[in-house]
Amino acid sequence: MIEKEEEEELLNKIINSDKLSFKKIFYSYHDSLFRFVFYKINDEDIAKDITQETFFRVWKMRSKLESKKSFFSLIAKISSNICYDYFRHNEVRNRHEGEIIKIIEPNNNNPEKEFLAASLENQINQIVNKYLPDKCKEIFILSRIEKLSNPDIALKLDISIRTVENQIYRAIKTLKKHLKNYL
Repeated sequence: MIEKEEEEELLNKIINSDKLSFKKIFYSYHDSLFRFVFYKINDEDIAKDITQETFFRVWKMRSKLESKKSFFSLIAKISSNICYDYFRHNEVRNRHEGEIIKIIEPNNNNPEKEFLAASLENQINQIVNKYLPDKCKEIFILSRIEKLSNPDIALKLDISIRTVENQIYRAIKTLKKHLKNYL
């Protein structure tokens, strides 16, 4: 850990976009934060991702940092919020898993099933293209077609995880509404 005076000095430099100071504070707190997150999540890969995301957010908000406040308290709060989002997202996913439309791979022995699957896929594509706003459509495609996680989508599009979750919910709601004959 870094002494309080040195931490203040580094944070003041980080506020002014000093990458070397950020690198020093990153390496000073990374392992402690990782252990803090791992204790909450109990999954090494996800804990690594959340730790990285925390430091990424700190860098993005560097101009708003307060050098007099504890840096570890800040990163602990940010990572706790990300953990909360992660758990909430998993809860939503588990709750709606049975409701999500899954396209069955065509069965070569059954032309009728192939036709119905292709018809359903075509119907989904039409609904997505016709009824979903551009941002919602983009998020839905990244989630369901490209299989990106919500944190990955949020990072890629520079939006919050909550926005991603809301847009996916909106897309699924629209699909359910327009596919009620298939359900």
